[in-house]
Amino acid sequence: MRLINENYLELQGSYLFSEIAKRVNRFKEENPDADILRLGIGDVTRPLVPAVVEAIKKAVDDMASADTFRGYGPEQGYDFLREKIAQHDYCERGIAITADEVFVSDGAKCDTGNIQELLGTEVHIAVTDPVYPVYVDTNVMAGRSGNFDPAEGRYTNITYLGVTEENGFVPELPDERVDVIYLCYPNNPTGTVLTKAELAKWVDFAGKNNALILFDAAYEAYVTEPDIPRSIYEIEGAKEVAIEFRSFSKTAGFTGARCAYTVVPKALKGYDSDGNEHSLNAMWLRRHTTKFNGVPYYTQRGAEACYTPEGKSQIQTDIDYYLGNAKIILQGLKEAGIKAFGGVNSPYVWLKCPGQMKSWDFFDKLLKEAHVVGTPGAGFGRSGEGYFRLTGFNTKENTMKAIERLMKLK
Repeated sequence: MRLINENYLELQGSYLFSEIAKRVNRFKEENPDADILRLGIGDVTRPLVPAVVEAIKKAVDDMASADTFRGYGPEQGYDFLREKIAQHDYCERGIAITADEVFVSDGAKCDTGNIQELLGTEVHIAVTDPVYPVYVDTNVMAGRSGNFDPAEGRYTNITYLGVTEENGFVPELPDERVDVIYLCYPNNPTGTVLTKAELAKWVDFAGKNNALILFDAAYEAYVTEPDIPRSIYEIEGAKEVAIEFRSFSKTAGFTGARCAYTVVPKALKGYDSDGNEHSLNAMWLRRHTTKFNGVPYYTQRGAEACYTPEGKSQIQTDIDYYLGNAKIILQGLKEAGIKAFGGVNSPYVWLKCPGQMKSWDFFDKLLKEAHVVGTPGAGFGRSGEGYFRLTGFNTKENTMKAIERLMKLK
């Protein structure tokens, strides 16, 4: 018999952004002349910067010569990129990370989904709510979630940590046993952050409770305030309790080029059922080399160029551009009398739906009346109901136009 993985049957509806795409496409078919402005999915609009483009072109030329052609590369990434990551993203900031603790991949989404393969099926996970859906859905697929409770809007075997206006968008430490904690800061979807002192409480909790923190830092380049950590490894003891995920997608426009990396410190250990220690670094290396053939050579050369003086300067210009768009959104919402959060250390703005509207109702209203696409907060979890995410990743012109339309909604 063609038996299936029945855990998939516990997944709720379609993936959030697939549902958004279906609704937008249906509206577009019915209204072919509508000028739709997309401030929903977190895709970038600015092209790859010149330093990266030139590096990729040169690497493509390398592939055209028998003397410089590259076939299969090291699955964990070429040393030239891993060394640059360790040097520029960590060592220069006073964090002792070595190149062999860095694993290059084709996306942080893939890595945050795949990392659960290192975990036992019986571990108890905790996620913030609202939450990036991949953290939950991949654990549902693996059978860790329990059943979905429609009345609660949550899975029975997952601990949900509320990130709400009432607690200042700072999740409280769990009062029950958890083995794995997913944290994303700057946060997707709320755009809010934790201070070093607030993050240190989580590192301390993980150390005392032998828990693992999976820290998604995909938006660290957008941090502007000095007390906001860009890496969990800025916190003492974090290398013994945390894995960090980063991406070139939102930092350097690689959403189509696909390049990211995960840091698994050698000091980080996991345990078998007999209590014996095992290196998670070694396990992730084995998983990587078994199930992944590596990121293309020319893509990695492009990522390497992000660390040149020219690359850094050009990329910072783009980050400032997107942050400027977020500022436009925040100011426009304020003028419209709509409460909003985030947008300072993040390209995301999290707004409270006007008139106590449900988030999917506001999505439909915004699409039909203003021809603007955003992301309903309910798609990120129960605590996201009544909220809505807008992104600063469109052009400045479209961002201004979208906010002007939103301000005219009745």
